[in-house]
Amino acid sequence: MATYNEMILILDFGSQYTQLIARRVREANVYCEIVPCTADLNQYQEANVKGYILSGGPSSLSDPEAPRMPASFFESNKPMLGICYGMQLIADRFGGSLAASQTREYGRAHLSVVNDSTLLAGIPAQSEVWMSHGDSIVDMPEGFHQIGATDSLPMAAIGNPDRHFYGLQFHPEVHHTHEGKHIIENFLFDICGVKGNWTTETFIELSIAAIRQQVDNGKVILGISGGVDSTVAAILLSRAIGRKLHAVFVDNGLLRKNEFEDVISMLQTLDINLHPVDASSTFLARLEGVSDPEKKRKIIGNTFIDIFEAEAGKIGGIEFLAQGTLYPDVIESVSFKGPSATIKSHHNVGGLKDRMKLKLVEPLRELFKDEVRATGRLLGLPEDFIGRHPFPGPGLAVRILGNVTSKRCDLLREVDFIFIEELHKNNIYNDIWQAFAVLLPIKAVGVMGDERTYE
Repeated sequence: MATYNEMILILDFGSQYTQLIARRVREANVYCEIVPCTADLNQYQEANVKGYILSGGPSSLSDPEAPRMPASFFESNKPMLGICYGMQLIADRFGGSLAASQTREYGRAHLSVVNDSTLLAGIPAQSEVWMSHGDSIVDMPEGFHQIGATDSLPMAAIGNPDRHFYGLQFHPEVHHTHEGKHIIENFLFDICGVKGNWTTETFIELSIAAIRQQVDNGKVILGISGGVDSTVAAILLSRAIGRKLHAVFVDNGLLRKNEFEDVISMLQTLDINLHPVDASSTFLARLEGVSDPEKKRKIIGNTFIDIFEAEAGKIGGIEFLAQGTLYPDVIESVSFKGPSATIKSHHNVGGLKDRMKLKLVEPLRELFKDEVRATGRLLGLPEDFIGRHPFPGPGLAVRILGNVTSKRCDLLREVDFIFIEELHKNNIYNDIWQAFAVLLPIKAVGVMGDERTYE
């Protein structure tokens, strides 16, 4: 959405670690994007691309169907770092030969720095790295030389300093590679020459400018869920366009204890143009007698759309729908393997865009979850809100096995509140990624007063 003055492109060949590469680059305050290995370089003509990182992948170049990238990337004279399969692609391109290992190498290995290189500068002579590969280079590609080796792999790291092309058979992006962060930063700063000026402050500034440019004088409707993502999106939009943002917060009767009131109070303090809607009776009526969890989700999603459509009609003149889409959702939809079989839409407004012919605004689509939290902190959200555990869109409905009733919701709400309160009292809430109560509306054996119970 925003435009950055420098970026790194990460070409995805299907590695399970591709997102980790992006995280490590972003941690160095360098903006990057993950693109499929089949990407057209012409799409990035106007971007100041400083270099490429080729991810690993499960394929073998001995397979005629193995993925390759357009030759234009090699011909663009930008620095390039190939990781695992990406290294093998570079070697193959420049005449190196590969061979399948007798056994797939997976796990820790010890890297020895062999020759001086910019990529491994400052790395200890011996360090631990993480391997995950089946093929390896047996003949050095033209113009390259050995810069690192392991006991079983003479060409664990290679480089062509004249062209600024480098390859690593191990994975610097994973924590098991002790000097991985250092190696990636060497590539970014000393080989690609990036400045490292992509910060949370930069994102906020550019995001607000981009929202203003996209929306202009149009009205925007945003669904507030009570979670971090939609709240951060609301603050960004509000700072960009003020009262032209209409944030709709629906009480579906399935929220946590006091959540509706607490979120309203916080957002009003932040001067968000908020439209609270109590539709709890509507949701619970439509859920009556429904026990299948997928049917619950669909009913809740469709009811949200109905409520939003009604609110948008009351406001009038809505042109844009804002959503809290995050970068992992974007990656999923453009990954090398293509869109996954089911990409979950936002439970509340999934079909509203098409039904009302609205244009989409996604202010967080460039951020990972931890970056959203960092943005929230800088925008003034309280730490206890930012650190809250994730809560599902359909709320308590998917934490109640069987039929959803007002009585069961009240019971689960109270139990969950007590449970979370105890975690806070014992100072362990922040040490746990997620904790919640589930209502099992079936009889179970227990003990009460030293006697067996079944209730």
